[in-house]
Amino acid sequence: MTLVAFDFDGTLSDSEMTVLLGEQMGVADEMADITERAMNDEISYAKSLRDRAALLEGLSDAKAEEAFEQVYLRPDAATVIRELNEAGVTTAVLTGGFERGVEVALEREGVSVDTIVANRLPVADGELTGEVEGPLIEGTKDDALERLAGEREIDIRDTVAVGDGANDLPMLEVAGLAVGFVPKSAVRPSCDVVVATMEKLRDLFEEEGLLD
Repeated sequence: MTLVAFDFDGTLSDSEMTVLLGEQMGVADEMADITERAMNDEISYAKSLRDRAALLEGLSDAKAEEAFEQVYLRPDAATVIRELNEAGVTTAVLTGGFERGVEVALEREGVSVDTIVANRLPVADGELTGEVEGPLIEGTKDDALERLAGEREIDIRDTVAVGDGANDLPMLEVAGLAVGFVPKSAVRPSCDVVVATMEKLRDLFEEEGLLD
């Protein structure tokens, strides 16, 4: 039994959820700057996420939903997920991004994963509160990966992590196989393999014997 855990923003998707949300609020440039600093390990992920959420205070839930509707999977990502599921591989999305955006993108393509571990933006009186809640603010992706593997009685050596940014480093470092998807320079040394397209990722999974 194998577990494959994907990062979402920058990996399964080339959308950046917080930037899309920021565009609805007129703060996209500030969002992008904070995101880039976090991905390059210049500030903590928790601080970056809270800073970005704070910029969204007062955004209507309807406008947030419009942003989430613009989140798409990369070309061939749905095929990779579907084939892993069909081969009996356990699939998971571990993202510091937001559950709703992941769900929208997967639903559009008609695919699903076994588990989504993501954060949420609380709403009060029809508007975002400017806060963020969820397991991957202070919590790290290595803890999430180890917990998922333990729950399914999968040896950590039989896990694969796929990611691109600094907040993916913890899961890349504990996974049996660490795959960088066009990884940032600070992340590349921790990757066993680097790929640049979903098609290449699929080929890698085939070589590793994960696909029938």
